[in-house]
Amino acid sequence: MQGTHIDTATQWLATQQPQMERLLEELVNISSWTHDKAGVDAAMAVLRKATPLPWVSIESKKFGNHTLFQGHTPATNGGVLLVGHMDTVFPKEKFVGYTVDGNIARGPGVLDMKGGLVIVAFALQALKQANLLEKSKLSFIVVSEEEVGSPDSCEHLLKAATGAKAALVFESGRKGDAIITRRKGTGFLTAVAHGKAAHAGNAHEEGINAIWAMSRFVDRVQQITDYSKGTTVNVGTFKGGIGKNTVPDLAETQIDLRFVTDEEGDLAKKRILEASKDLGVEGALLEVYFGPGRGPMKKTPQSEALMNAYAVCQKESGLGSTEMGLVGGGSDAAHTAAIGIPSIDGLGPRGSGFHTLDEYVQLDSLIPKAQALVRYLVRNAIED
Repeated sequence: MQGTHIDTATQWLATQQPQMERLLEELVNISSWTHDKAGVDAAMAVLRKATPLPWVSIESKKFGNHTLFQGHTPATNGGVLLVGHMDTVFPKEKFVGYTVDGNIARGPGVLDMKGGLVIVAFALQALKQANLLEKSKLSFIVVSEEEVGSPDSCEHLLKAATGAKAALVFESGRKGDAIITRRKGTGFLTAVAHGKAAHAGNAHEEGINAIWAMSRFVDRVQQITDYSKGTTVNVGTFKGGIGKNTVPDLAETQIDLRFVTDEEGDLAKKRILEASKDLGVEGALLEVYFGPGRGPMKKTPQSEALMNAYAVCQKESGLGSTEMGLVGGGSDAAHTAAIGIPSIDGLGPRGSGFHTLDEYVQLDSLIPKAQALVRYLVRNAIED
């Protein structure tokens, strides 16, 4: 009987390439930068309209609203949780528009991860075509601020995940369709240096240069990077001052931290705080504020078994079935894995260039990726 259901659903999917591309284009053409609540909400509305299911909107005041679908039985009762996000890293003025050149589609979020959302949306519709949604044991959550660490949605994600037997995350697919089982932990922090303003010509000696203090701090924290241990610190932004003839009284940086183990992450954070002290600029004060982060996504025997089961479904769908090495980027898979839910990631369409202006997706991977998901769900998320 499983084989019949799989055939019905996968054969329907095989006819859906134009419709999948149409939804992808519509989603990508709506700018949904994390900090653009209206844009994220508009894109969520398109997804819900294109996938007529009993969606539940979870309100957020600061970010876009999150969206949840629960099958006949929620994933919390031993089912499968599907995870995605609607936000992108690109403000409107940075990157907009959707273009197609043969098998390649480009645009902000086309790979990270609106392409993944299209795959899940059509896989669920395929289950509906096979009369299986009413027997499904699954949930699908789409969050609105994953790119900044999911500070608002994390509690909702963990609520949807608790009790699930598996979490499947549809972040950008990798070369050869390799499945992700491990990710580095992530940390985000802001450093603010306080000095004293003064005229650079008439009262230079009365000023306290905040940029100078921050520069010393930046030099110290960059040296915390240790490639042999997989720890990296990146000062990504630096701003301060109002003009060359004023001693600056304020400077600010934003810093990205990546680490392989919790212990290395804790050590790096301790060293960052130590680096903020005794900067050698008399009177300057530097404060460090740690923002939301994620622990490492760790591979377990259970997640390895999940990967192997999903790899079979990918292979049967004409895809690759290998395991990806350690990935440096963060993902909500780290949150689900942290509470003991077997989790795998990178199940979205193939492509490259996420977080760059060269972001693209291979359109011919949409159908087989959705077919792989259907195969897995029929075997693991449908009640007799």
